[in-house]
Amino acid sequence: MAKIRVLVVEDSLTIRKRMLEVLAADPGIDIVGEAADGQLGIDLCQQLRPDVVTLDMMLPVLSGLAATEFIMAYCPTPILIVSASINRGDLFKTYEALAAGALDALDKPTGDELDDAWDKKLVATVKLISRIKVITHPRARLGRMGQTPAPTQAAQALQPSGRLRAVAIGVSTGGPGALIEILRGLPAGFALPIFLVMHVGKLFTPAFAEWLGAQSSIPVRYAVDGDPLPPHGQGGLLMAPPDSHLVISEGKLRLTQDPERNACRPSIDVLFESFAHAFGAGGAGCLLTGMGKDGAAGLLAIRRAGGRTIAQDEASSVVFGMPREAILLGAAEQVLSLDQIAPRLGVLAEVPAGRPV
Repeated sequence: MAKIRVLVVEDSLTIRKRMLEVLAADPGIDIVGEAADGQLGIDLCQQLRPDVVTLDMMLPVLSGLAATEFIMAYCPTPILIVSASINRGDLFKTYEALAAGALDALDKPTGDELDDAWDKKLVATVKLISRIKVITHPRARLGRMGQTPAPTQAAQALQPSGRLRAVAIGVSTGGPGALIEILRGLPAGFALPIFLVMHVGKLFTPAFAEWLGAQSSIPVRYAVDGDPLPPHGQGGLLMAPPDSHLVISEGKLRLTQDPERNACRPSIDVLFESFAHAFGAGGAGCLLTGMGKDGAAGLLAIRRAGGRTIAQDEASSVVFGMPREAILLGAAEQVLSLDQIAPRLGVLAEVPAGRPV
């Protein structure tokens, strides 16, 4: 079996040596190159065509974000962000890199770890993303990253009287880019609340809701335990915070520390199952790109409750794992490409719940 060819791009000599030692110690990995700045990282990626690039965000000459945009636009390669950035501005750059096509983010080692857990996580993540066939992201060529488009037209809020009452979305790998596409594609004045679970590392989540809200006209915030459901006709996106399940119960939002489902907390299945019970035929569920099977059983629960269900198709998914599992279960009423999902939600919001469309 061929070894996984890895390029390490990291300006800190100490961290770079640590990563090289950890990766080289695995018999299934071959280090093909290393770089201390973003421009050299791009040059080596084009020359060596590695299977995986590990990439710091804060780099000299050319930033990790700029390197990600170029690589994914011109020589698409699975990218693992390895970063120690925790301030708001640097976190925003990490989110933008993930939206531009980077597959995952891992915090840097602190140097005071008591075991080899970080080493094992680095190796496991590199092996995992090496199996993902990434797609070209033309966004960097078009200069669209980080821009919030103005609404194309003025519109009154869509009133969902007698129609859908809410939307639930679950997403994992490839999530930031997929969410931006959907939020920007919703009709102006979209007035249904959206409940979201996205799998992302805890270290990288503190400012994600703020960043996502800045990408479109849809307000975004983390759910707060005990808050009532939004009033009828009030839009906005409510996101499960890191390490807490989001549950809809008795007209309120609940955050729980119940055990993980599908090795996840928050779990998409947990949200979807409670959403199905709360909204029945008045709900629509969307399961987007991601590894594993979280959300498949929950999407089936929404469909069985009379709700509308959508799974993202293989061609537009970064990872066709979760949507595929839902399709195999018969949970997906429709299988749509990413660019079709927002328009479809706009149509459903204008059609009485339960009526064929």
